[in-house]
Amino acid sequence: MTASDRVLWERASGGDSGAFGELYDRHVRVIYNFLYRRTGSWSDAEDLTSAVFLHAWRRRNEVVLDRESALPWLLRAADYTVRNEWRAKLRYRRALAAAHLLADHQRDHADEVIGRLDGDRQLEQARAALKHLPRQQREIVELCIWSGLDQQAAAIALDIPLGTVKSRLSRARKHLRELGISDLSKTSVETQP
Repeated sequence: MTASDRVLWERASGGDSGAFGELYDRHVRVIYNFLYRRTGSWSDAEDLTSAVFLHAWRRRNEVVLDRESALPWLLRAADYTVRNEWRAKLRYRRALAAAHLLADHQRDHADEVIGRLDGDRQLEQARAALKHLPRQQREIVELCIWSGLDQQAAAIALDIPLGTVKSRLSRARKHLRELGISDLSKTSVETQP
């Protein structure tokens, strides 16, 4: 019988790295895919996934699980991690611009290769559609539709009331239908780290 996240997390909190490894194996794909969809870059998603699980290991004694699942907490940590990364990159670009060192931005060769893949084109189209949504609605779509969380788990991940999740998801779906997008779940690109 497979141990629940709560049992594994309790063992990991006591220092059992094997239990934490099981949690990692159980949730790494969802976290990686979430970060990949947010960044559009496989290399950034790999780095950020590592950072999320390192953060989880360091904070393992403080984690609050939702109905025996660590996934909402991990997705919330992933969201904070990617936002911090964006802020750091923005500060770096501003510093370069201030120093007049920012030349014409050239895309990384890896990003060009990734951009040629069909799955990535679908992802970019979906990400472009999501840009038309307010941030709060976009977060709900990313968690409930792309990452497969139920509404209660999304509420835990975002630290908002369940009713707020329901109304934001409803408004997001209506807004996407108005844009001619009926089903974002078909653009849910699944990749492996």
